[in-house]
Amino acid sequence: MNNNVNRRDVLKLMGVGAAAGLTAASCGNLAGTGRPGAKWRMRLSTSSIQFMQLSIEQACERVAGLGFEGIDIWSAYQGCRHLDEVAERLGPDGLNKMLAKYKLKLCAFSVYRGGYEKYAELLGRAGGGVAIRGSAPPCTPEELTAKMREFMENVKPLVQLAEKYNSYLAIENHGGSLLDSLDSLKLFVDMNASPRLGIALAPYHLQTINASVPEAIRICGRQLFFFYAWQRAEGLRQLPGIGPTDMTPWIQALADVRYAGYVNPFMHGHPEPDAMVANLAKSRDYLRTCHQKIIT
Repeated sequence: MNNNVNRRDVLKLMGVGAAAGLTAASCGNLAGTGRPGAKWRMRLSTSSIQFMQLSIEQACERVAGLGFEGIDIWSAYQGCRHLDEVAERLGPDGLNKMLAKYKLKLCAFSVYRGGYEKYAELLGRAGGGVAIRGSAPPCTPEELTAKMREFMENVKPLVQLAEKYNSYLAIENHGGSLLDSLDSLKLFVDMNASPRLGIALAPYHLQTINASVPEAIRICGRQLFFFYAWQRAEGLRQLPGIGPTDMTPWIQALADVRYAGYVNPFMHGHPEPDAMVANLAKSRDYLRTCHQKIIT
């Protein structure tokens, strides 16, 4: 073996990279990379919390009406009870019936509040998919390697739970957390040996530290399980095509790594549903324009 090849390169070629490729084939939420050489197809979803004032059924109706393929269902964040509505009132069979009614696929469960353990069985019985959560408290650069190793050890029971329920765990790069920089993303990718564990990438937090979003996407590679199309701005300008960021390079990087998940327009804040629909429609059209640019 060439001694200049580092562990991350080996993992991408032989271990995690290949295993994560199996993720795309085995999990509907991450399928869609297409045959080698084919043009990359962008799939769009959005998050139920964008319509937190509405019931989960009404949120699905709005998302489906916009032409999105998938929905990311949120738990208990800032008063959003959509995932708890599913757990308490619908159950896995009711969830699948509701999604079928609106012709939506389950993109993800966001479990920042409540934790993955609470919803793992529900996700598995609904067919399995991606659960998104945060990492761990921040640390100094000198502590990063040890703290990342500790995190990987602590998350093993959750990874085993994901295996049990045919699901995947995506860790978000939240600002002011363990996973909050390009160096921490690289270290995560180096240390991660499980095809069930990956990254949910939030460009908003990368822009906060002036980090390159395309570089972050390429660092994550096939360990990228979820992508927020989300920019650092105020209010509705967080959304693609509404704020100032040119996201074409982001979409190009996603195509380059053959990203297998959904591109998820996102913002924090809660405009009225009609205003959200109007602006998400603009975001949808903008992202489709970006995609068209990179495939022609």
